[in-house]
Amino acid sequence: MLKRIIYILLTAFILFTDCYGQDPTFSQFYANPLYLAPSFAGATQEYRIGMNYRNQWPAIPGVFETYSISFDKAMPNFNSGIGVLATYDVAGSGNLSTTNIGLLYSYDFNINENWHFRPGVNFKFYYSGLDIAKLIFNSQLTGSGTTPSISPPPFDNVADVDFATSFLAYNDTYWGGFTLDHLLAPKISFYGGDTHVPVKFNLFGGMQLIKKTRLRVKLQEVLSVALNFQVQQKFYQTDLGLYYYKDPLIFGLWYRGIPFVTSQAGDAVIGLVGIKTEQLRIGYSYDFTISNLVSSTGGAHEISLTYEFNSFTIGQQRKRIRAIPCPEF
Repeated sequence: MLKRIIYILLTAFILFTDCYGQDPTFSQFYANPLYLAPSFAGATQEYRIGMNYRNQWPAIPGVFETYSISFDKAMPNFNSGIGVLATYDVAGSGNLSTTNIGLLYSYDFNINENWHFRPGVNFKFYYSGLDIAKLIFNSQLTGSGTTPSISPPPFDNVADVDFATSFLAYNDTYWGGFTLDHLLAPKISFYGGDTHVPVKFNLFGGMQLIKKTRLRVKLQEVLSVALNFQVQQKFYQTDLGLYYYKDPLIFGLWYRGIPFVTSQAGDAVIGLVGIKTEQLRIGYSYDFTISNLVSSTGGAHEISLTYEFNSFTIGQQRKRIRAIPCPEF
């Protein structure tokens, strides 16, 4: 009975108030580079396909899952890259869902012998939906235990357009950039209210502390430190951690939280294990909750899959975009 009351209160909050939701976030943010920043579109050998899945808080009733699929292509003859990114996020027992489908473009400026600047844009379609038949309203709960008939209040699913832009600077050792998302503030109210998705700001970067190569081309061992800071309205999040790659395995460890700013020790400690070959990368990460919800959430599972390929023939040479030194998980 208590769970039903909680569901009712949450549903009323979602449907009848001006609520501002947060975007889903991936722990393996560099394994979903187009989601992190459109500047990464085409920053690959030639073609790249990526798939990501996140299951957050599996111990809490209701589903909190995010799916992502992307495709991008390098156009080195034009110093550019193009891509397509689709994400689907579903949350709660009412299957509150958000779908984004975007077209991305980036351009690489060679400022000098060492540094490159890479702006990018993402034009996307935004859609929100809700399966109201799965919700339970207070009129459906009676003391006698019977369930009276009810006609759900009519509402419309929401469709709108959106825009994101980003900027990336990098050389062979350092990288850094930012993303501004939801600049067109798409509507999300099911009942015509003046409710919009708030602008999200991402600041990311890092450096390679150790790098060993074979024949100056193939990476053999790399130790990197990376940061990803996000702000969306009054909510903020920081991921700080290390990646260690020893061909063909990669391991990662991050801390999510802002010490001495919040009253909690942090949100999560994240562990990663993955395998990387010349064309294929597979990663699995788990979020160990360390906040006050430690006994309630069940953490979060995340899987990433990336496949890169090219159409080069033997003896064929093409101009290639300079590799970005950031991790790939």
